[in-house]
Amino acid sequence: MPHVMELIGKTRVVVKDGKVVEVGEPQIEWCSIFDKLYGIKKITPDKVKENMESRIRDFGMFTENRQLDLDVFVGFGASEIMMSGLKRDMLDTTVTVCEGAGTVITSNPSLVQGMGARISGLVETEPIDGIMNGISERGGIVLDPSSAMIDPVGGVKKAAELGYKRIAVTVTDSDTAKSLREIESELGVDLMIIAAHVSGISREDALKLVEYVDIATGCASKNIRDVIKTLAQVGTAVPLFATTQKGKELLLERAKDVDSPVLINTMPLPVLPEQKQPHGLI
Repeated sequence: MPHVMELIGKTRVVVKDGKVVEVGEPQIEWCSIFDKLYGIKKITPDKVKENMESRIRDFGMFTENRQLDLDVFVGFGASEIMMSGLKRDMLDTTVTVCEGAGTVITSNPSLVQGMGARISGLVETEPIDGIMNGISERGGIVLDPSSAMIDPVGGVKKAAELGYKRIAVTVTDSDTAKSLREIESELGVDLMIIAAHVSGISREDALKLVEYVDIATGCASKNIRDVIKTLAQVGTAVPLFATTQKGKELLLERAKDVDSPVLINTMPLPVLPEQKQPHGLI
């Protein structure tokens, strides 16, 4: 089984044996983050391929040489927020994903950041021993080393078995978020559900998703932007929205760790300057 990830413009990329073997068509034309970081003025299959190859070359993604000690990539990303939550004792552990390992449970702030900093939407993956060994060495637990499956619900159940109570978990769809809320009290845990990689979800799914999550990324989703009722927002181009009080508190904790100056103000939300939004919201 090859590895499949959706990145820049929700472009489907297939990686096999550390090489990009297939690149789909981008679903959006422009994203301010990738323009700012890499000067990409128009998202094309070639630009996406170049970016994926640079992640493989520079960070060892999808290879035995994967770097798991990586710095902050953006001020407010899902992994950065979870890292701050662990550091500041708002969370006991996290359930996230990493290529070559699938679902991973970790309480190590630098590992959650190292895994998540360069990952986009991981669709499927297969075991890579070097990556799983690196995760284990840093105190992470791979849910299923034999298959590297992506299973947030299974990850939360395992974390609860291990005695963790305050658990952050990333999801990409409303069905998973709903299942997690249904088992939350049964397991006796307090979940911080973070929706990521939501570009392209339907309006119906967006409406359901925001009911169950504490934080949602805006990605390039028109529907999330349309339906979100938010208590706090960070960023204006690819924003993160807190839909619950504890989500708001976690975003504010992250703000304390951001090196650059931070503006905190009160106003009607969301704030979405047109010129900053990804072009061709989906």
